[in-house]
Amino acid sequence: MITRRPTSNGIDLANSLVSRRHILGGMALTGVFAGTSSTRAVAQPSERWDVIVIGTGVFGAWTAWNLQRRGRTVLLVDAWGAAHSRSSSGGETRLIRTEYAGNALYTRWAWESLAEWHELSRRHESPIFLETGALYIYPQDNAKIDESIALQRGLGIPIEKMTAPEMAKRWPQIDFSGIAVGVMQPTMGALMARRSVQSLVSEFVNAGGTYRTLAIDPPRAKGPALDSISGGGETLHANSYVFACGPWLPKMFPHVIGSRIVPTRQEVFFFAPDAGDARFGHANLPAWVDVSSADLHYGFPDIEARGFKIALDKHGPKTDPDRNDRRVTDQGIHDVRNYLRRRFPDLADRPLSEARVCQYENSDNGHLLIDRHPLWANTWIVGGGSGHGFKHGPAVGRYVAEHVLGEGKSEPDLALSAHRPHD
Repeated sequence: MITRRPTSNGIDLANSLVSRRHILGGMALTGVFAGTSSTRAVAQPSERWDVIVIGTGVFGAWTAWNLQRRGRTVLLVDAWGAAHSRSSSGGETRLIRTEYAGNALYTRWAWESLAEWHELSRRHESPIFLETGALYIYPQDNAKIDESIALQRGLGIPIEKMTAPEMAKRWPQIDFSGIAVGVMQPTMGALMARRSVQSLVSEFVNAGGTYRTLAIDPPRAKGPALDSISGGGETLHANSYVFACGPWLPKMFPHVIGSRIVPTRQEVFFFAPDAGDARFGHANLPAWVDVSSADLHYGFPDIEARGFKIALDKHGPKTDPDRNDRRVTDQGIHDVRNYLRRRFPDLADRPLSEARVCQYENSDNGHLLIDRHPLWANTWIVGGGSGHGFKHGPAVGRYVAEHVLGEGKSEPDLALSAHRPHD
């Protein structure tokens, strides 16, 4: 089995980075996370950036970072702050895995992105990536699983196919009843979501970028290009614009996006293992995905003493990100405990230590949506994470930056024309 790790994509990181202590110290000074209005003096009306990126989630942050390292002057803005609690990039952890049922683009992008997540983690004192491994479990063996494994091995990705008895011997804390095979990816694991985005934005600022907390109004233009955007009584000018607003994209572009992206309400639960029980910690349990029923479940081991995380990967009810009440439902707790009794029985009656409500920003077909605005040649729309987009942040940022600069090859599945409005 090939065990090499991914390498960097060629970006010269060393020339653009400041020391760890400078970066961390800069976080406190810049106000990136404190909701202050600016990290530099407020722009004068005559100032014009090369690019303004609207939205400081994982897609916007990596796009701004890549454009800056290509020598562009970039303004990064967000209505609430980098990876804020209502964004699709907020919260604690996200899974990075390359098991994508044979989808070559997302498998490759996840693998390429892992190299840059490693680099970002190495540059910061608090871990951003934890190599817990990622385990997929399936009720039946089939050719699709083998095709996906072959694709990954062809890219040099370490991967192991396991029988249910082999998995039960390695992880006796899991009940593998009804499971035929598993796919273990030992070099995958957990990304610290909020921490990673905030660290990246801090790097961007310390390297000379401008970040502002500012709510941008839906853009308007009569000609073939967008000349300016407005918010808070200000008008901002740039040569190009990138809107990476996640679940707010339908509000920004009601006629272009509309119901092509639909935010849904998703509940996440954390359960406290028994005192002194290390079986559910990240040293003894991988991140996991259970595809043994129509309602796919996934979760993480106990990381940083937050508890064992579990969620249902099923689209919840439609929601408005501005009005979503962030309290979990009693039904949601009941349902997840029933699942735990089947698969993680020793956790089924443990206390709920924490719960969160987030959202997916679902496209009609699960693909990301990254394309030029159909009327404005200098404006790009980036979103449709659909519950799996976070891991691809570095690859998305590079892809968008290349297209803004007139380079790169377009992926047809990501185009606006490939997406249809939801019913």
